[in-house]
Amino acid sequence: MINLLNTATGLMIGATSRAQSGFNKVQSKTGATKDLEGAVGNILNIVYLVIGIVAVVMIILGGISYATSQGDPGKVKKGKDTIMYGIIGLVIVLLAFAITNFVLSNVGF
Repeated sequence: MINLLNTATGLMIGATSRAQSGFNKVQSKTGATKDLEGAVGNILNIVYLVIGIVAVVMIILGGISYATSQGDPGKVKKGKDTIMYGIIGLVIVLLAFAITNFVLSNVGF
């Protein structure tokens, strides 16, 4: 009985080892997992950078609009709204950046 268990265990270990070896060969030839994770991360970081820059520019433009409103209630409201929406956009981009980096680093394609 012990010999049968040892043989079965040896066969399972051998099969697992051969399967892992085959997977590693495919992975090393295609580079699929590491390249895909890196490419997705790079693309998302570029998108987040562009959106973050747009949000900061909107905050600056809202501040200029607010500063040059000269007390006109319509322009004051427009400036405040632009600043608020720029800040909301920046917060959303930062949260999306944090979430996607967490997922990409922990899922590990």
